[in-house]
Amino acid sequence: MPGKAQHFQGPQVSCCAKYLLFASNVLFWLLGAAFLAIGLWAWAEKGVLSNLSSITDLGGFDPVWLFLVVGVVMFVLGFAGCVGALRENTFLLKFFSVFLGLIFFLEVTAGVLAFIFKDWIKDQLNFFINNNVKAYRDDIDLQNLIDFAQEYWSCCGAHGPNDWNLNIYFNCTDSNPSRERCGVPFSCCVKDPAIFGICLAQNLVSDINAVKANW
Repeated sequence: MPGKAQHFQGPQVSCCAKYLLFASNVLFWLLGAAFLAIGLWAWAEKGVLSNLSSITDLGGFDPVWLFLVVGVVMFVLGFAGCVGALRENTFLLKFFSVFLGLIFFLEVTAGVLAFIFKDWIKDQLNFFINNNVKAYRDDIDLQNLIDFAQEYWSCCGAHGPNDWNLNIYFNCTDSNPSRERCGVPFSCCVKDPAIFGICLAQNLVSDINAVKANW
């Protein structure tokens, strides 16, 4: 109407998208912080934080690295998404989007490479598993990870129970003084009464032989 100022409302940021992204990334951020805290706590319990040179002492894989790496990635992503959405910071939002896109690209690339080089990856995986079988008992976190994997997938070593001959405690040589000689971890045993009894008997035989060797 003549004589009255007209107000034009420009484009506005969607509150729904903004606070949905903010809320989801707050949870992501807190989860990343929790993973980091668990990893650092595990290292503190093992004395790694007071002696950083011990990080390289373990012959096998330290599962704490999983918590730390995943925790850092989730913490950084959660921070960028949370603050970027709340403050409407385009730089952090672009960083968040590019980082997620990069992770997705790496996942697709890893899947394609795993299909193309499956034989090489299988050999490397067997080497990795056997290397960690050797380090069983050296680190409680690695031991728990191997036990969980063997129970979950109902397996025993990379190829079979004989893989445990690589471990100094289970090695089945006459010169091995370990009470676990010629045995396998209980996580190798299938949850079947008959098979479990066989495993238990085999471990008992190894204990008896070890005791007799000390007479």
